[in-house]
Amino acid sequence: MDDIAQRCIAIIAKAKNIPTDTIALDTTFEALNIDSLDKINISFEVEEAFEIAIPDEALGTLKTVGDVVRGVEQLVAAKS
Repeated sequence: MDDIAQRCIAIIAKAKNIPTDTIALDTTFEALNIDSLDKINISFEVEEAFEIAIPDEALGTLKTVGDVVRGVEQLVAAKS
């Protein structure tokens, strides 16, 4: 697993107060009981950690941890 994925998983685990080893890329937000407020809080943490801006409309399309990782990878690549 790459650095971006590990960091995203760590942020999500911290936000939900669960162990990182219980989260995989295919884990759904529903399985983690992540609601819309959690998504916003997690997005702020991710934006700060990676120095990126996540478009508001993108938040609604995120369904799995892998969606977050792929989105961050695209935004980081676009930034550099």
